[in-house]
Amino acid sequence: MSEHAPGVLEKRAVLVDDGNRLAIDIAEASDGLFGPSITAIYNGWDDFTEWARTIDPANGSVFDATLDNPVPEPSQVFAIGLNYAEHAAESKYDVPDFPPVFTKFRTSLAGPVGVVELTGPEVDWEVELVAVIGRAAHCVSEADGWDHVAGLTIGQDISDRETQFNAHPPQFSLGKSYPGYAPMGPVVVTPDEFADRDDLELSCAVNGEQMQKGRTSEMIFSVPQLVSRLSHITPLLPGDIIFTGTPSGVGMGRTPQRFLTDGDVLTSRVAGIGDIEQRFVAPVETR
Repeated sequence: MSEHAPGVLEKRAVLVDDGNRLAIDIAEASDGLFGPSITAIYNGWDDFTEWARTIDPANGSVFDATLDNPVPEPSQVFAIGLNYAEHAAESKYDVPDFPPVFTKFRTSLAGPVGVVELTGPEVDWEVELVAVIGRAAHCVSEADGWDHVAGLTIGQDISDRETQFNAHPPQFSLGKSYPGYAPMGPVVVTPDEFADRDDLELSCAVNGEQMQKGRTSEMIFSVPQLVSRLSHITPLLPGDIIFTGTPSGVGMGRTPQRFLTDGDVLTSRVAGIGDIEQRFVAPVETR
């Protein structure tokens, strides 16, 4: 599922055929029962998924879709740090006992393809699996964690390391929340679509050169563990998103360090979901 952006003023929820990228307008196919708001669909996820199992594509318009951010209005955005042991090591931190949590503010969210303005000389990449909450969760067990996940998508936790670490005190959330620094998409894939939802390959490349590659089975805290631990502190709401952490290979951890520059193209992939692509440009005042 994703959001289709046919024009500046109109965005509509769609179901996407992975084989040929054709989209079915949910509002039209359901005779207005669901959509066009994708946020409203997350709020009624159980009813929606029951309907979606019986959908007849002939009842909706099928078209080439320009896909946008599939979770445009989360009430809460959680981001997890140091969730892969090798990334913790390259960041010079110990493996955590509890997931380090910060947020990316909602205005940083963007669609799967776009242009991102650099905010300094130390802008870094962090490919991540993003879990989308589909059923409210409060004090749920790890065993029930997956039951509260609507689906999975791709995210980039783009990070301005100067703001993140050189401010006093360090500003993790602000350094990761500039406009366009949280691209997501291109679709949300329900967990049942994967052969093994706990073991997905994720990777990213800059100008075609691979920078990161890992598997979600290497996460210190799995998706259901994150849902459980977060929900024991604060209720999770339908449409909330969890950036689940990044594997090793970030620019900051390299010798010599490497960061994104004007003209770089960042491509991020998660097997079974697809890919997203961002092109980086210099700040307006320097162009």
